[in-house]
Amino acid sequence: MSTESSAEKSAINGIRTALGVGGVLAVIVGILILAWPGKTAAVVAAIIAIYAIAAGLVYAGLGIFTRNRGGWSRIGHIALGVLFVIAGVVAFANLQQTTAWLAVFLGILVGIMWIVEGIVSLSTLGDARSKVWSIIFAIISIIAGLVLLFSPLWGAAVLWWLLGIALVVLGIINIVRAFTFRGE
Repeated sequence: MSTESSAEKSAINGIRTALGVGGVLAVIVGILILAWPGKTAAVVAAIIAIYAIAAGLVYAGLGIFTRNRGGWSRIGHIALGVLFVIAGVVAFANLQQTTAWLAVFLGILVGIMWIVEGIVSLSTLGDARSKVWSIIFAIISIIAGLVLLFSPLWGAAVLWWLLGIALVVLGIINIVRAFTFRGE
């Protein structure tokens, strides 16, 4: 029984550590977003550029070194790899513009998703338990989506700040959970 108790304690300690580390990282990233929103967004854009270059090298490597694929598959992988590498290099060369473009793109994307979510909410109104709340949700979602579509950069900035605030709050909650978690 002591082995089971030891394994259980080890699992609980692992969960507590994961909650604590995750919480601390969330608080740090949230504070970075709130203190230096532009610089933090540029770091995110740089990480995406690094990912594009790394993914491009992997795709190109698959095309060059994989012998069991057909010719068109290999050419496709090489072409995709080259495109990824070029995109990553261009993103690095124009990091400010890449950051702004990503903000506008995400603002438009979230705007479209909120509009669609509002329309879906209205289309399922017959199945809703609370029609009033479903209608209120749909109206707010559609209006918020339209605001983002017409002002995606401003909307992305607001969403970025909300993300920073949420990360700080949720990070603190996870840190508290790390100290209070008992596994029951």
